[in-house]
Amino acid sequence: MTAIDPVAAARAVAAECARAYQDVFAERLIAAYLLGSLAYGGYAPAVSDIDLAVILTGARDSDPGTVRTTSETLRGQGSLHRKLSVFWGSLPALRDGHDDGRFPALDRLELTDHSVLLLGVDVAGQVARPATDELQLASARFAVDVLATDEVTAEFDRPCRLLTDPVWFTKAVLFPVRFLCTNTKTTGRAATNDEAVDWYLAQPRAAAQSLVRLAAWVRAGHPLDPAQAAPQLAAGLIPLYRHYVDEQTRRLHRASAPVDLVTAFTRWGQRLAGLAPTAAAPSVDTASERP
Repeated sequence: MTAIDPVAAARAVAAECARAYQDVFAERLIAAYLLGSLAYGGYAPAVSDIDLAVILTGARDSDPGTVRTTSETLRGQGSLHRKLSVFWGSLPALRDGHDDGRFPALDRLELTDHSVLLLGVDVAGQVARPATDELQLASARFAVDVLATDEVTAEFDRPCRLLTDPVWFTKAVLFPVRFLCTNTKTTGRAATNDEAVDWYLAQPRAAAQSLVRLAAWVRAGHPLDPAQAAPQLAAGLIPLYRHYVDEQTRRLHRASAPVDLVTAFTRWGQRLAGLAPTAAAPSVDTASERP
């Protein structure tokens, strides 16, 4: 029996979903694109999303509900379909560098730099490329909105989901690594997971290197072993986040970022300072394939 190529299977689902959006929006849909790792490489079947971009002629009040309903219907069609993540907006707004749907700056950058046209007319060249300062502020706001929540902070003290959900485990560990790499090495574009991990592990005094190796191992499709992950998280997650938050806070101050964003990072850092690693991570056997 011929093995199924996971990248080809995911791309087929993306194409199917693009056609579904074409059916829904008809002549209002200008183009649909692949974004993310399926477009620029590094797709990890165990944890990667299927990122689809939908470009419309204009925005209507009913569009958010239409996108939400269509996406929910598509995600219900199978395990691969559940990985669908849809970004959308109107071409006039994207030309002006605005987001009138769901199209954050980092994803608009992917559209201009690394997208793959699935159907329609290629208009990626007409989209305004986000400025570096907009990208830095966007990634900082994403970090606060997604990673500084009470739910995530509770996981630092008593990991539950982090020990059972490989997707969340890899995202929670590798998001700050990607942000650090983007801020330091790839300013002007978002670092990929692979290059961020390579860059981070090359830093001689980087915190939580063993944990980052484990996250990269799981992202590559290996099973998440709670017995292995628990001590790694206990020893490494807080130092990793404190390093990221401290570095980002300094950057926000230097950039005279909005007060609310600086305040959010300052408070985040204070919350992390009240936590402490509780165990030493197991030593890494560099001769082994396992991290």
